[in-house]
Amino acid sequence: MSETEKSGIMRYLPLITILVIAVIGAFTLRDYLSFEALRENREALIAFRDGNYLLTMLVFIAAYALIVTFSLPGAAIASITGGFLFATFPGALFNIIAATIGASLIFLAARWGLGEKLAAKMEASEGAVKKIKDGIDENQWSMLFLIRLVPAVPFFVANLVPAMVGVPLHRFVISTFLGIIPGAVVFTSIGAGLGDVFARGETPDLGVIFEPNILLPILGLCALAALPMLLKSFRK
Repeated sequence: MSETEKSGIMRYLPLITILVIAVIGAFTLRDYLSFEALRENREALIAFRDGNYLLTMLVFIAAYALIVTFSLPGAAIASITGGFLFATFPGALFNIIAATIGASLIFLAARWGLGEKLAAKMEASEGAVKKIKDGIDENQWSMLFLIRLVPAVPFFVANLVPAMVGVPLHRFVISTFLGIIPGAVVFTSIGAGLGDVFARGETPDLGVIFEPNILLPILGLCALAALPMLLKSFRK
């Protein structure tokens, strides 16, 4: 095998590793990263946090970042755990930091393996493909915030698409950190109220983000994110 071929394989290795671990984790970790697991271990987690707050914070952020990086099941449970252990604040901040780190690692793996070549091909192409690339480049900030704010866009997809169209890393990190704040606050606040939920023997309602009083403000933010794109289209 030539050095060029080895170099090509190495470029895809991080993304392939993420995909393989994601598939394995989907079948093996489902029972460990669940609400029931949190319920059963809540007292041990609280005791450990009370005795080792800084260590708990660091381990939590690292674990959450790994869950996001490898698209493992349990991201929503991790967000709730952040609220359960650290309250809405600073729990929401820890959740946002961890999710941003994990998302950035996926972004870098995808861009290194596929994104740079694909973006270069789109830039060098002509016709409809080039127009699509130019349209994305003109509206990068709006596009990035929009895919973060829309609840229907899977988090994994929102990490891959920017890598494929040549979005700079700093824009991706900033838009991810700010764009996931509304959803992170909602899920963290659910976790902050888990004590009462456990006391009633109930399960938290993760669909609360689709309640009108929460969904409508988020959709309003989506409209604001899309407004610059609409104004540009109207002017043209």
